[in-house]
Amino acid sequence: MALTESQHKAINRYRSKNKAQVQYINRRSVAKNFILKDATQEDLDMLLDCIKQRQEKLDD
Repeated sequence: MALTESQHKAINRYRSKNKAQVQYINRRSVAKNFILKDATQEDLDMLLDCIKQRQEKLDD
């Protein structure tokens, strides 16, 4: 189903007003897709270490 011109305008307005949220969602999606589709065992081990460090930082 194609979007109408007014829907495109509404999407662009939302994106321009919520740049940080849109960027957050895009980065999360890229990270998730990398983990699920492309990551090697070495990548996953490194990411697990990074996740543990981040969790410790957030717990402080």
